[in-house]
Amino acid sequence: MTKAPNEKVHLIPIDRIRVVNPRERNVRKFRDIVDSISHVGLKRPITVARVANNGAEEHFDLVCGQGRLEAFKLLDQTEIPAVIIEASEEDCFLMSLVENLARRQHSSLELMRDLGALSDRGYSVIQIGEKTGLSREYVHSILDLMKNGEERLIAAVERNQIPITVAMDIASCEGNELQEALTDAYARNELRGTRLKTAMRIAQTRQRRGKALKAQKGGPRQRKISARAMVRAYKQETERQRAMIMKADITERRLLFIVSALKEVFNDENFVTLLRAEGLETLPRQIADLFHNKGPDS
Repeated sequence: MTKAPNEKVHLIPIDRIRVVNPRERNVRKFRDIVDSISHVGLKRPITVARVANNGAEEHFDLVCGQGRLEAFKLLDQTEIPAVIIEASEEDCFLMSLVENLARRQHSSLELMRDLGALSDRGYSVIQIGEKTGLSREYVHSILDLMKNGEERLIAAVERNQIPITVAMDIASCEGNELQEALTDAYARNELRGTRLKTAMRIAQTRQRRGKALKAQKGGPRQRKISARAMVRAYKQETERQRAMIMKADITERRLLFIVSALKEVFNDENFVTLLRAEGLETLPRQIADLFHNKGPDS
């Protein structure tokens, strides 16, 4: 794919650098980059790849360092320090995506766009997962959001109103499943307070008006979900699971008692003789397994 980079730093004309995978910048963070460069200079050179060109002038594709490059442009610089590597345009694109995914503070919207860009270039879900280190299920869910036209949910993720995981849960729900999905998000502590109310409003609007941001007229009105109803459903589900655990524990104790009692009577030769006389010489497999220490008393 790529050759080892020449660690020598070169001064490269900015107007000869093409950004292969451009992305929007966070205004505040970008201003911090500009201020830092203007006061202390560039701490780390950008990385570029040489583009095959029959002309006299060399041209380059940006691999990483878009923020630094744009800061230099804003500061009216004509050249920028860069490390040059040998890589194809496809490799540059992939390295740029991976570099962005590796950042600690990449946004959910950037993640969706990057994965969508890989899909548009013909990469399968398995290949995208291998190249980015994300699970196949996670990649598949994100791509489904985009392919199914979930504009309303994507916009909510872009505005940081709901986590991308909750958006995927809502997208997979129909009808009564929605309250269960939001309840699960509440239980996972992903939605609380204002974000919970916002998620419910988005989900209700999606049910009423559809996936697209533009409102759709007509269609059945859905029952409104309240925060109180969600908390009540969460508590009811918790109580239901607790009751199931208690019931299972009681059942296991009773089963242990029954098995122990049967073992005692089967040790009585007179009882065994009576069973044989009645033609009851075999046991159901489930009970026989318990007697051979394969059951709850093992």
